[in-house]
Amino acid sequence: MSLPSTTPSDSHVSQVPPPRVEEVADRIFAYVQPDGGWCLNNAGILAGPHSVALVDTAATEARARALRAAALERGGAEPRTVLNTHHHGDHTFGNAVAAPHATVIAHTHTRAEMAEKGEGLKHVWPDTPWGDLGDLGRSLPMVTFEDRLTVYVDELAVELMYVGPAHSSNDVVVWVPEHRVLFAGDVLMPGCTPFLLAGSIVGSLEAIARLRALAPRTVVGGHGPVAGPEALDEAEGYLRWLQKVATEGIDAGLTPFEAARDTPLGAYAELRDPERLVANLHRAYSEALGNPLDTQIRSAPVMGEMASLNGGSALACLA
Repeated sequence: MSLPSTTPSDSHVSQVPPPRVEEVADRIFAYVQPDGGWCLNNAGILAGPHSVALVDTAATEARARALRAAALERGGAEPRTVLNTHHHGDHTFGNAVAAPHATVIAHTHTRAEMAEKGEGLKHVWPDTPWGDLGDLGRSLPMVTFEDRLTVYVDELAVELMYVGPAHSSNDVVVWVPEHRVLFAGDVLMPGCTPFLLAGSIVGSLEAIARLRALAPRTVVGGHGPVAGPEALDEAEGYLRWLQKVATEGIDAGLTPFEAARDTPLGAYAELRDPERLVANLHRAYSEALGNPLDTQIRSAPVMGEMASLNGGSALACLA
């Protein structure tokens, strides 16, 4: 089964707001790409006077170049470090464009997943203007770690913590303890429906508990607007609700698609990309039935179900 794709109309693309840069603490910036939908990820700029680090990059050449320009404008030097939160192409494809001379740091599994998946995301949305990202092998992490790692941007200590599996198998958060700023990657996506097809509901709840213990003041999710600690509550509430819907669906003999189709979204109706519910239920069913957390679920059929739940419309990537 081929993956559903879309060619957004010019008028639709023109309605996507430009990225915005928000200073969330002294010389720490959130690079927010509205409206946070498919492939419209956030990044971070840690801009010391003598060194600059990026948290993730972007999906396309144009967007990676825009991030690079924003970093050069706010930092005192060329970005020399990229901290990738996980392997997905919207966060990593632009590594070599946004920071061509940087050392890329990520979890061990992130490098392995990037090498295995390659340009797979381009096949999901072949009509996206990816541009010239060069050899994506140049974007692979050069330094990897297993559990925790501290890096420095001048005198600023930045802690990388592995918290997966959650959104994916290899989620890392970037924590700046001095300012209590958390770059959460796609473990948290304020205002957006979580996407857990290749991750774990149980693992996400465990990750949220660990992040709550940090007591962050500012949360920069992998997608969506900058938020505060309420982002943890919102994500946990959705995940608990998801587990309940899965249990009720299994008891009623419904498939994940049928349960998604028949379940009112209630408080979660306004989240971006609500069609992800069916993908999340596939993962929730798997876990509720006692399968290992790393059980593989074929993505192509589920992407088709998401498109069906979206009224038959293809999933729009406006990157």
